[in-house]
Amino acid sequence: MEIQKIKAMVSRHMDLILKAEKDLWAIPEVGYKEFKTDAYLKAAFRDLGYELTEADGIPGFYTVLDTGKAGPTILVLAELDALYCADHPGRDPKTNAVHACGHYAQCATILGIAAVLKEEGALEGLSGKIKLCLVPAEEGIEIEYRMDLIKQGKISFASGKQEFLARGYFDDVDLAFMVHAGMSEGTPENKLYRKYQGYNGVIRKKIMIKGKAAHAGDCPHLGVNALNAATLAISAVNNLRETFKESDFVRFHPIITKGGDVVNAVPAEVVMQSYVRAATTEALDSANKRINRAISAAAAANGCSVVISDIAGSEPFHEDERLTDLYKEVCEEIGGKDCYEDFGDVWEACSTDMGDLSVNFPAIHPYAIGAVGTEHGKDYNIPDPKKLCGNSAVLQLGLLYRLLENGAKKANEIKANYQPVFSTIADYVAFKKAQTAERETVLQNTDGSLTIL
Repeated sequence: MEIQKIKAMVSRHMDLILKAEKDLWAIPEVGYKEFKTDAYLKAAFRDLGYELTEADGIPGFYTVLDTGKAGPTILVLAELDALYCADHPGRDPKTNAVHACGHYAQCATILGIAAVLKEEGALEGLSGKIKLCLVPAEEGIEIEYRMDLIKQGKISFASGKQEFLARGYFDDVDLAFMVHAGMSEGTPENKLYRKYQGYNGVIRKKIMIKGKAAHAGDCPHLGVNALNAATLAISAVNNLRETFKESDFVRFHPIITKGGDVVNAVPAEVVMQSYVRAATTEALDSANKRINRAISAAAAANGCSVVISDIAGSEPFHEDERLTDLYKEVCEEIGGKDCYEDFGDVWEACSTDMGDLSVNFPAIHPYAIGAVGTEHGKDYNIPDPKKLCGNSAVLQLGLLYRLLENGAKKANEIKANYQPVFSTIADYVAFKKAQTAERETVLQNTDGSLTIL
């Protein structure tokens, strides 16, 4: 199908896209809590005539369009969740949640794509299936809340795409893509799209350091200060930084979520959360072990015990080269050779659970440019949603048509040349589950001594 025809189809459904964009902006919810967002989109998809497969017990769903001809299944995704930003003017005043990463625009766009694909003749000439999926919990926040969900058996993984993989929702998928909202500052007006080389993998952490309470003024010598242990632990990890290879893009960025109970008592318990990020699975595992060792040694030096909970995060994300080549071809069809920024040699140190898809089947994660302000910050905004969402929808539909036309020739070529990291999705799930563990790494012995494990 010609790009001009695709643009016309998107234009016909722009009112639907813009209404959804406005409505979803007004109901931001964070990961695994996106129930209003989920209900809104389910109703909108059903109004278009779609039958949905709902995620059991959590937000999210998918639907499948069958062309009626044999071929691969292409997964197209959008993310449901928002963030917290207490000083953003668009925040929910009750929760401080706000869409400061643009996921709501993804959801509005995929609704428009769903409307286009319901037009008479929209699937003509295509082979295979299209799976449209609304997925929860991409942002890796509220670690303790998600750990509780895992302990309750409501989820197996802290991230939505991991959870959907574990539940078998993507067992039939051959290729995947998702287009994110991209920042526009410093970008020439003619640039519509952007793509990077890839993104770090991540392990999420909860660190509980336990000491002993005592009166902070009268008898601090009788206490064991867990906050001192925590600050020393952060310093100990900082002292490792020069030993990390630059090419591994290792990151460690902790916060203290509990620093004690009362100001006049020696802090007996301190809780920290952090990520460990790196560009390869091997570097991630190595850095995490060394960081755990540094934390444990710092705690022991202060006479504290420590429990470290590691929660499996996303795998490093690598853009599929052949799918990237097709993305560039479609971009050029839309706006010419200069319409996209190609940062194919730039590695991003942030993380996304698109990485967990990319190790199982070919995937790409480009951007439609148009957001302003600070990503995840108080001034984030999409001033022209018609432009951003429209460009995103045209790109995604263009990719779908090029992949599945001519007997799905292009999709089959990309799939045939892809080498998965894991033999099966079941192997991937087993590997990721093994990353999640709670370990008491420093034991307090009955005689007052400590044992570092």
